[in-house]
Amino acid sequence: MKKVLITGGAGYIGSTVASALLDQGITPVILDDLSKGRAEFVEGRVFFQGDIADAGLLDRIFADHPDIAATLHCAARIVVPESVSEPLFYYRENVGKTVELLESLQRNGCTRVVFSSSASIYAPTPDARVDETCAVAANSPYARTKQMMEQVLQDWTKGDGAERIRVVALRYFNPIGADPQLRTGLQNLNPTHALGKLIEAYTDGTPFTVTGVDWETRDGSGIRDYIHVQDVADAHVAALTRFDEVVEPSADDRYRVINIGTGEGTTVRELVAAFEQAVGARLDVREADPRPGDVIGCYAAVDSARELLGWTAQRNIAQGVADALAWRAKWAAHLGAA
Repeated sequence: MKKVLITGGAGYIGSTVASALLDQGITPVILDDLSKGRAEFVEGRVFFQGDIADAGLLDRIFADHPDIAATLHCAARIVVPESVSEPLFYYRENVGKTVELLESLQRNGCTRVVFSSSASIYAPTPDARVDETCAVAANSPYARTKQMMEQVLQDWTKGDGAERIRVVALRYFNPIGADPQLRTGLQNLNPTHALGKLIEAYTDGTPFTVTGVDWETRDGSGIRDYIHVQDVADAHVAALTRFDEVVEPSADDRYRVINIGTGEGTTVRELVAAFEQAVGARLDVREADPRPGDVIGCYAAVDSARELLGWTAQRNIAQGVADALAWRAKWAAHLGAA
């Protein structure tokens, strides 16, 4: 596998995966509309600016790069509260346009797809631990679009003319940190997820709010599986390079789901404590009700990733905090100079 198409390759996850592919001698061909991704993240890389639903553009990409061996579908809108307030926008962008993309891939003979899915689709379990056989019951429009996209992809592998189409869906948990070489990271200096809010509180001297303190967890706060974004990227590389082993061309079931996480659950309060220890400072921590679309959370059973991909997470929360802080300082300086 020498060349891979990445939709959303100028975003946080996609750009980190693109760097990891380059490190392995694989050329990423990036498609991004730059509505959220950054042009700086694709400098010096093969890049096409446009919409994943633009059939003519997809045809041109494959005409220019007929040796694309697989597609990594990362492009999506991802902000949970925004999805609650603008559900139709999310269904159109995430689900409707994915259908258009898949038609283009099938027309151009691209039969291998790795999909960046989400653990947010899982239904709550008594101990918060989930494996790939657990029930799904997405609880926000964003999460439901991921669940729907998985259903579309699974059905696609079974449709007429789909004998060769195969899909690996990676349900990853809560990415933190940045590319350790600081080539890319979060585009937004003040992201809405927990670590982003912690960094904002630390750098700006503002309070950090724990949203939801009455969940059925060991300390009442939500629980997550915080995984370094470089580990997420490495998992995607493993899924691509081992694709034909994970889903054999002759397999009856050509759709495979794999959890990508650390295998450890961390509550929001525990994340705060780990962050404070990493930076050597105490934060002003407050409490509030859950935000629209918030859920108790879950953490991953990762046996499948270890067995199928030969992959396990290598980095801890402290490394994620350190890389996130280093990236924020670099990105703030860049934006200030821009």
